[in-house]
Amino acid sequence: LAISAYSRPLSVSKKRSLGDKHFLPPSPTNNSIKTSKYNAFNFLPMNLFEQFQRLANAYFLFLLFLQLIPQIASLAWYTTVMPLMVVLSITAVKDAIDDLVMWLPGPLVPHCPFLIFLFPLPSADILLLSSSEPYSLTYIETAELDGKELRLQSQDSYCFFFFFFFFPGEVRCESPNNKLDRFTGVLTYRGEDYILDHDRLILRGCVIRNTDWCYGLVIFTGPDTKLMQNSGKSTFKRTHIDHLMNVLVLWIFLFLGSMCFILAIGHCIWENKKGYYFQDFLPWKEYVSSSVVSATLIFWSYFIILNTMVPISLYVSVEIIRLGNSFYINWDQKMFYEPKNTPARARTTTLNEELGQVTYVFSDKTGTLTQNIMIFNKCSINGKFYGDVYDKNGQRVDVSEKTEKVDFSYNKLADPKFSFYDKTLVEAVKRGDRWVHLFFLSLSLCHTVIPEEKVEGELVYQAQSPDEGALVTAARNFGFVFRSRTSETIMVVEMGETKIYQLLAILDFSNVRKRMSVIVRTPEDRVMLFCKGADTILCQLLHPSCRSLKEVTMDHLDDFASDGLRTLMVAYRELDNAFFQNWSLKHNEAYLSLEDRENKISLVYEEIEKDLMLLGATAIEDKLQDGVPETIFTLNKAKIKVWVLTGDKQETAVNIAYACNIFHDEMDGIFIVEGKDNETVQQELRYDGRTATAHPWTQDFPPISSSICLKYECSLVLQAHALEGNLQLDLLRTACMCKGVICCRMTPLQKAQVVELVKRYKKVVTLAIGDGANDVSMIKAAHIGVGISGQEGMQAMLNSDYAFSQFHYLQRLLFIHGRWSYNRMCKFLSYFFYKNFAFTLVHFWYAFYSGFSAQTVYDTWFITFYNLVYTSLPVLGLSLFDQDVNETWSLRFPELYEPGQHNLYFNKKEFVKCLVHGIYSSLVLFFIPMGAIYNSVRSDGKEISDYQSFSVIVQTSLLCAVTAQIALETTYWTMISHIFTWGSLGFYFCILFFLYSDGLCLMFPNVFQFLGVARNTLNLPQMWLSVILSMVLCILPVIGYQFLKPLFWPVSVDKVSGTENLARIHHCMRHPLPPPIRTKLKHPSSRRSAYAFSHKQGFGALITSGKTLKTKLLESLEIWGINLLFHSHSRGSASSLEGCTQVRQGKVKKEPPVTCQEKAMSGLPSTNPSKF
Repeated sequence: LAISAYSRPLSVSKKRSLGDKHFLPPSPTNNSIKTSKYNAFNFLPMNLFEQFQRLANAYFLFLLFLQLIPQIASLAWYTTVMPLMVVLSITAVKDAIDDLVMWLPGPLVPHCPFLIFLFPLPSADILLLSSSEPYSLTYIETAELDGKELRLQSQDSYCFFFFFFFFPGEVRCESPNNKLDRFTGVLTYRGEDYILDHDRLILRGCVIRNTDWCYGLVIFTGPDTKLMQNSGKSTFKRTHIDHLMNVLVLWIFLFLGSMCFILAIGHCIWENKKGYYFQDFLPWKEYVSSSVVSATLIFWSYFIILNTMVPISLYVSVEIIRLGNSFYINWDQKMFYEPKNTPARARTTTLNEELGQVTYVFSDKTGTLTQNIMIFNKCSINGKFYGDVYDKNGQRVDVSEKTEKVDFSYNKLADPKFSFYDKTLVEAVKRGDRWVHLFFLSLSLCHTVIPEEKVEGELVYQAQSPDEGALVTAARNFGFVFRSRTSETIMVVEMGETKIYQLLAILDFSNVRKRMSVIVRTPEDRVMLFCKGADTILCQLLHPSCRSLKEVTMDHLDDFASDGLRTLMVAYRELDNAFFQNWSLKHNEAYLSLEDRENKISLVYEEIEKDLMLLGATAIEDKLQDGVPETIFTLNKAKIKVWVLTGDKQETAVNIAYACNIFHDEMDGIFIVEGKDNETVQQELRYDGRTATAHPWTQDFPPISSSICLKYECSLVLQAHALEGNLQLDLLRTACMCKGVICCRMTPLQKAQVVELVKRYKKVVTLAIGDGANDVSMIKAAHIGVGISGQEGMQAMLNSDYAFSQFHYLQRLLFIHGRWSYNRMCKFLSYFFYKNFAFTLVHFWYAFYSGFSAQTVYDTWFITFYNLVYTSLPVLGLSLFDQDVNETWSLRFPELYEPGQHNLYFNKKEFVKCLVHGIYSSLVLFFIPMGAIYNSVRSDGKEISDYQSFSVIVQTSLLCAVTAQIALETTYWTMISHIFTWGSLGFYFCILFFLYSDGLCLMFPNVFQFLGVARNTLNLPQMWLSVILSMVLCILPVIGYQFLKPLFWPVSVDKVSGTENLARIHHCMRHPLPPPIRTKLKHPSSRRSAYAFSHKQGFGALITSGKTLKTKLLESLEIWGINLLFHSHSRGSASSLEGCTQVRQGKVKKEPPVTCQEKAMSGLPSTNPSKF
């Protein structure tokens, strides 16, 4: 077929024939999807550019250039180059690993304008032309695109057959866009235009079911596909602490500049008063003409000396800590999902501490909270409850793996996968209970399921929703097997006896009707109407004689609803032949009406769907993932709000919300926003529609970013159109005051809009979790994206920051890994800034005793190794192994999570505390050693108050003080912690003797100048007195603060870990509280409306048209077409074809002279989908 698959949108492709020997097919558009930032050529320049965007790295690069200027170089150049190279190298390796993990090549479309599907996952947006099914129907699952229930959707193509492969044609279509439910195009073939809409398009992300093969024309590929258009842009995510660090580094710059300015002024004053008259002993350099010039140079010299105020190793240490905490997630055996052999994966290493600060969780429903598996769980038949299991004492017991299942061996056509546990129902079926038989007969007839039996006895049901499939499967197992159907008959095997029912009419489901009915003629020549639907609708259609039965059934429905089951009612009516014939005429008249057809058909349906006799009710379990209710309950205890963003319908979403503990019966109310225009939606957001009175919280809204005290426990359910217009602020104000929020009918981009809305105005950390491609934009928009590797493909996982297989693993991710990572990072930052302030500010005090001459206190090598060697391992040990409480307590007390949400452990206030503590410690570390050796002599009378001895005493006191400080900060000691902490201090003394050894100093006298100082200083009692006194004075305020803080300023962790609470905690762990008992409400109708139907119009019209039947003629023509295709393709020839129908501007023009069958029999295949 010469329809070009590679023409650009909105452009007309040239007509080409494959039979033309000069024809060369154009190169296919690359369908790969790139999620990585780097390649082999741009990695080095791009990565260095990104790293030097950090203020600290740019500062040290600038500092390196300053050190190359001899007039102001107060430190050797290697003191900056070595740490900078280490930092840049480690960060580059880490970024390369992260980018490699995120790399995702999409599957390539074959080098052919046509794509034949021999696999279920199309990799492009494709115009369907033909398939293996009758009338080129293709059943597709769209759950990954729209997030709705698993369903099979039919695509009725134009049925262009294989032999069209050799005829010219062209497709003109719209530009790539993100509208999943819209597509506009025109197929021009042999001078005729055929209208194309979204029903003809198979989108990337769909899953093709029960179809052997498909032929299609590639329309959009790669980033142009509608799926990728909805995926949003990938942005580099940074944590709140990253942004805070940039602000703090800027503060440090200002503080550093202020100190340098003060010291420069001091130098200018000193030179004017003393230095000018001291030139005979200390002459000025030739380039120094005045004290102002000298002060200017000294400013930059001190700028170099005090450079450690801005810690160069800060960022690389942060990255190492994040990498280590990411490994903990990857290694967590309790987050390993054994059935799928899937471990948890941290796909990024930059967001770990953000996991400890989450306030809002945005979750998908299908496949994330639920398993998308529908199970026939319970039922009520003629007022009798079935489905519960009782022990020998008559006590109700919960179903478990050990519970004995019902034996269906009496039914050879039973589905072996079906499980049921109440034996009384099977006994009722076997003894021939009339109402039970009629109930299951109704379930086996009233549906639009299409059966397929490729192997004798192995039935496969193609259902538009899994609910219908579960109901028909239940009827099959209990002895009423739906075997096959035609456009006019239904075959049911009833308790081993085959019966044929004449199908008279299907009154199909719609979102307005909320029910469906079938009218059949039984083998006994009785006309029966069977109906099933939402109880809120069917209760109004029942015969008055069913009043008492209705009350009993409603009580059963309440029980079903309290268990979170999806319910519907089942009823029937026996019709008089004359009445039905009269109604059939009215139905045909309404169906052929040209004006107001849908309304007329609806009125005709209502005329016959009345005075129904109630049979009972069904309860379908939309099986939740393991531990979902408990997880959401725990998240709520941690004051994490859970919003469900789903493409599903409102009734189903609300039902799942109750099952998941997002909603509960004790809530004051559920507010449902259903308005179609802005004014109505705004009123619904501000007022209670039932009482029309303003809520107390709608008056004088406080700022959105402030915390709002909830006086009422309410829930909000809203539709996607509430996001339209200028209602975002009203929506957010109302939603943030509700305990639970459900957003229904959401497109992928609307999900992202909700997340962006909360991010923009609430200023809190958000987390989005989903499992389908429709969740990708939401995952990318949130601060943290979590992908579940479930049944809806891998798109969500591949675009996520963290990935695992079960929703309940979110507890461990947040409360253990997230909270520990946040606490460790806060401790690290507090200690890191403190040790650098204490280290650097000693130079500031020393300047007042050295004539502001830019003389350093410490040895050059100590300055080089301080952050890189001496203090790096202890702080890494703290940041990788510390635990304030163990994982059991972390999960037992979710309230421990609250400090992270408010960022209590490290903020600007805590930074100022570190600065004050650092200033105090630097005063102690300078003046205590100075006082200890001032005018002091050794036992042999030699003076010890020299510069080099003072330097060794100060730096030793500093290391001992900061080591004691980190020992106080550590709450969980391991062997590695001990080695890192005390080993680093011992390593310092080893290096000290090595650097100050005689051999090294004699070999390199210009580099190693402290000859014998270590040997002479460390045996002085003044030295050890100074070290001990300095260390005690430095840590004494810390000990006092840690003692007083839990008493006067306690936080949640202090309350949990307090000694007075240990007995109560252990008692609670040994004797856990029983789960809360659900209160049973009378007729909670808002919870019973999750009727088990699909979203769109059912298969009724398709079934009655007869298109689902594959005739022998069709099968023979398919084989003939395939043979013709490959035979003609090998010869390079073409054939001609005349179509039976021509579609011009959406209208069908029939050509009567020759029928399609006659053309087919004469060797010319037909293109008329209504005939073929």
